[in-house]
Amino acid sequence: MITLNVNGQSRQIDADPEMPLLWALRDLLKLTGTKYGCGVAACGACTVHVDGQPVRSCVTPVSSVANAKIATIESLGVKGDHPVQRAWIELDVVQCGYCQSGQIMSAVALVESNANPTDADIDAAMDGNICRCGTYPRIRAAIKRAAEIKRNGGAA
Repeated sequence: MITLNVNGQSRQIDADPEMPLLWALRDLLKLTGTKYGCGVAACGACTVHVDGQPVRSCVTPVSSVANAKIATIESLGVKGDHPVQRAWIELDVVQCGYCQSGQIMSAVALVESNANPTDADIDAAMDGNICRCGTYPRIRAAIKRAAEIKRNGGAA
């Protein structure tokens, strides 16, 4: 048995220590917001936070995160009131939506660490998060808007 701290809850799973975190989250813990995209950490669809840092869960063995705090897209809440969620909705970022949980988790990590990200900061933080629909201009605008919402204490 492996104990994981996921979204603030201690959860035990019976898994091979080398099982990718993605499959533990989706198949064993039924947290299906994190998506499978490529399986080789190249697309970013599987991005979650481990101790506050974005990581690709498709190549992260569960044994390597047993003592870490893991946060998935579900940790942001269902109300849509996180600054990144609010900005995503306000600016109508999503097209097909498949990559968006990974995009959002990468954006959350950036906004949490940088109150006023530049285009270069955004490009660096979002590098490797692929959107096949090409919503990159809306993603960039939404990240800037989320940072603004956060700087204003959540006020629109």
